[in-house]
Amino acid sequence: MKSSAIRASKRQSGFTLVEMVIVIVVLGILAAVAIPKFFDFTTDAKEAAAKGSLGAVRSAIATFYAHSATPAGGGTATWPTLVELNTASTVLEQGIPDNPYSTSATKNTVIAGVTKGTPVTAGTTGGWCYKASSGEFWADTASGVSEAGW
Repeated sequence: MKSSAIRASKRQSGFTLVEMVIVIVVLGILAAVAIPKFFDFTTDAKEAAAKGSLGAVRSAIATFYAHSATPAGGGTATWPTLVELNTASTVLEQGIPDNPYSTSATKNTVIAGVTKGTPVTAGTTGGWCYKASSGEFWADTASGVSEAGW
């Protein structure tokens, strides 16, 4: 009688192979649902960072333009030059922020642009584009991300 009680307790001390397979299948299903959601969050975060950076730089450019029209600024409204935009503490106190979509090593460099919204060199030389004649500023992205509506 004693040996059958010991055998019964040994059988109930672990998980069966079927139980383990069920747990693995459930975890696989949860991972299949969660991983695409995670990638959506990273895309949303990049977009939000890019929009925030665009808004900050565009606001600084507009402020520079407005201050240049004051008597202390010379009286004639002018957009900042490309050199002024790339120089920290001239237009932005901390300098130009990184472009989260850029694959360039110089993600915070502004290069001369021609058409708003069109990358200059597919993101290989700078993170941002700027047209000094009109004050337009946009992302220089190799990923093909459109900033329509930004």
